[in-house]
Parts: sequence; C-alpha cells; structure tokens
Amino acid sequence: LHSTERSCLLRELHRFESIAIAQEKLEVAPPSPGQLRHVFFHNALPFVGFGFLDNAIMIAAGTQIELSIGVVLGISTMAGNISKPSLKEIQNHLFLFSCSCSLAGYVEALASRLGLSIPDLTPKQADMWQTRLSAHLGKAIGVTIGCILGMFPLLFFGEEEEKLEEK
Repeated sequence: LHSTERSCLLRELHRFESIAIAQEKLEVAPPSPGQLRHVFFHNALPFVGFGFLDNAIMIAAGTQIELSIGVVLGISTMAGNISKPSLKEIQNHLFLFSCSCSLAGYVEALASRLGLSIPDLTPKQADMWQTRLSAHLGKAIGVTIGCILGMFPLLFFGEEEEKLEEK
C-alpha cells in the first residue's frame, strides 16, 4: 500500500476500534421474547428437515445399506449382531449421517427461501445465555420433531412383515 492508503486505513481502523470500545462500555439489553422466538425457529426449522431426512433414509434404505456395506467390508449379519451397539448399526448411522450432512445445505437453503431470516441481534446479544439456550432448544426440539415425522416409512413396512409371516 502507498503511504496515503496506509494512513487512510489506519484512520479507519482507529475509528472502528473507538466505536467497538464505546459499544463494549454500553450495557446491552437482553434479547426480547420475540427475538428469542425468532432464534428458536431459525435454529429449529433446518433441524426438522435434517431429522426428517436422517430418519426417513435410515428406515427406508437401512437394510439395503447394511447389506451393501456389510458385503464390501466382509461383515455378515450375524457378526454385526455380536456386539452392542452392533457394527452394522454403526455402519448405517455413519453412512446415513454423512448423507444427511450433505443434504443439510439444501435444507438450510430451502429454509431461507421460505423466508427464514437471520435474527437481528447485536454480537453481545447473540452471545448471551438466553440466546444460546433458545438456539440449542430449537435444534433439539427441531431434530426430535423431524425424527418423529421421518418415521412415516414405518407405515408401509407393517403390511410386508405380515405377508412374510403368513408365508
């Protein structure tokens, strides 16, 4: 940088630093209940989608994934049942978790398209315990609701098991 550019940059840095120091000295009000609700839903909705996809894929494709990965790794179904938790469950969860994580970006993009905006909080408000608690509760409740909704493939498996038992 030229000397004039360096001095201009230095002036802006000093100005920015003085603003940051002034904001540090100010007492920031905790987030309002409306802002906390916004944080809750902002964190919950993507996790509903994540839990739904994770559980639905696990239920619908779990057996097929178990068979294909088990064959590749040379693990029989009986060998997978020896230990707790079983190796086949670990395989399935690892594979499906990586699939779900790759879909997480799409879920978040869909949530933003639906109008889910980022909560308007100051950095201090975002770091307060109330905000963190609201975010964590949103994630936990969101993934729980998503997993419950993701159990819908079980509605279709009951008839197949009954037919197999009759044979």
